[in-house]
Amino acid sequence: MTTPDHPSPASQPPAPASRDRIYRSPLGLAGGVLLLLVVLWLGFDALFKGHGRIPWLALAGLILIVPLIVAFTLRPAVFANEDRLRVRNPFRVITLPWGEIAGLRSGFSNEVLAKSGAKYQLWAIPVSLRSRKKAARRQQRAAAEAARGGTPGGGGLGPWPMGLGGFSLRGPDTGPTRAETDQVMDDLRELLETRGETEPAQGEVTVRWAYEVAAPAVAGAVLLAILLAMT
Repeated sequence: MTTPDHPSPASQPPAPASRDRIYRSPLGLAGGVLLLLVVLWLGFDALFKGHGRIPWLALAGLILIVPLIVAFTLRPAVFANEDRLRVRNPFRVITLPWGEIAGLRSGFSNEVLAKSGAKYQLWAIPVSLRSRKKAARRQQRAAAEAARGGTPGGGGLGPWPMGLGGFSLRGPDTGPTRAETDQVMDDLRELLETRGETEPAQGEVTVRWAYEVAAPAVAGAVLLAILLAMT
């Protein structure tokens, strides 16, 4: 959200009761940095060593591609405190007080549903089907061990494959039984349940477009189209 340059004391929003919890995708950040390094290396090489229109095409490509990489990999984040949920997506920043959120949904993507019917995707909390499958297998093994009365994931005397001396060849499985992003969504649902009806968590949903990201990308696309049309 943006505020006036010199807001009056009466117009200043109250400070949040707690600090933001920040959720981002580590893999997205790492991939974005690596992709930026490759694009900048190739782009500057063509910019300074190319001939004819190659430097201009490289410049237009950089102006187009770099903002898009930043938007889809480095920019996404979710900020949550006791008053509101702020979702920073590639081209928008959506601020939702908990009182205006109808629910949080997890499927092939994680989404927040506003009471107005609007739906916003949480880019910074991507769904990993592989992590879900691993967590489901851990849950099944833990349930099977509990049913036999053994130690979950450990070496017991049950009917699992045994090694020398009657001990299991498989070491203890101490991994989480919930996928990381699913656990994050559980934490956000808990905040929604506990804070959704409180007075500080009421307000309006606001959406701000990230023109600082979209404008350079559009300019680069226009410049690239003009250069290609002139060839």
